[in-house]
Amino acid sequence: MEISTLALVELAIAVIVSGAISGLLAGLFGIGGGTVLVPVLYQTLGYLGVADAVRMQVSVGTSIAIIVPTAIQSFLAHRRRGAVDMQLLRDWLIPLPLGVIAASIVAASISGGALRAIFAVVAFLVAMRLIFNRETWRLGNDLPGNPLRAIVGVVLGFLLTLMGIGGGVLNNTFMSLYGRSMHQAVATSSGVGVIISIPGIVGYMWAGWGAPGLPLLS
Repeated sequence: MEISTLALVELAIAVIVSGAISGLLAGLFGIGGGTVLVPVLYQTLGYLGVADAVRMQVSVGTSIAIIVPTAIQSFLAHRRRGAVDMQLLRDWLIPLPLGVIAASIVAASISGGALRAIFAVVAFLVAMRLIFNRETWRLGNDLPGNPLRAIVGVVLGFLLTLMGIGGGVLNNTFMSLYGRSMHQAVATSSGVGVIISIPGIVGYMWAGWGAPGLPLLS
């Protein structure tokens, strides 16, 4: 397919603007880029005329792809400082990708509207927890063992992949509810982002392969 220079320039400008807006909002509010990148990308792709049937899927898949370099860099830096719970990550080496696979299958079969609803509901629940959070909210004094730990890993992999975020919001909540410090939770979440992002890219490529209405260079 021949791609016009004008279309490429328009796409490049839209991507630069959406990236700048996402970075600004993430910095202002101190949250992970995926949380704001997905909504910004969704609106940007709408401006470019991308079909609504694939717009949310492309936004989430692209967000996951962007996680890879940032998550790896963050993980290595935190690990050098000894802040990462490596045992938890080792225990999640299989459960997290299993959740990613399940999410990829779901993303390939549900509508963009359903995917938007999932993103909105989970984001709303996390927001309510942040607003009304109390230090006394604890489910235990240490992280649960298997099989509950494995089940949580699958669920996290599933939800994070459907939302296109790296793990910080949900994993931080999980670890802090079991008495872990926010510093360790944030550090460990960078490793969660590494584990889900690479299979997540492959999953979304498979989910959208040959789908009509995709933007340029998908």
